[in-house]
Amino acid sequence: MDYDLDRLSIIHYPDPRLREVCQEVTEFDDKLAALAAKMATLRRADKGVGLAAAQVGVPLRMFALNLTGEEKDEMVFVNPVIHDPQGSKETEEGCLSLPNIHVQVRRPARCRITAQDLKGNPIELEGEDLLCRVWQHEIDHLNGILILDRMGPSDRIATRKTLKEMEAGYQARVSA
Repeated sequence: MDYDLDRLSIIHYPDPRLREVCQEVTEFDDKLAALAAKMATLRRADKGVGLAAAQVGVPLRMFALNLTGEEKDEMVFVNPVIHDPQGSKETEEGCLSLPNIHVQVRRPARCRITAQDLKGNPIELEGEDLLCRVWQHEIDHLNGILILDRMGPSDRIATRKTLKEMEAGYQARVSA
């Protein structure tokens, strides 16, 4: 997979790359580690807690997250899969690819994740509340799913104008 780390930035809706289903990571090398580091830098700059590779235009099954902002709490999940979702909780979510959009999303409140780290070693963790929510949100990105696909009718109405403006801005940029 070819990409220029220096040119990577967070892409915004309605960029069609956000709808791509990402490919499984098969090479665990320095290039993957450099991508993860760049993603963490971009995420921190935009004050986000999670960022999927799809959100920087790289269709690989990987995301970085940090719930505390402390460097020691940086986590990267490669080829992640959610297991054993339990309960249900509706909470407001935002997204770095949808600036200024915050909608209510219902998700399982507790789950388990399996993945690999940047060296290909297995990861298995259980999480709840925000951690579980971020895992699910980022895995949605890896499957081409956005919070827009999970919001209810009232949020659809409330965000319509902002989304139309984002769509018009994107069209103007790609047409220029």
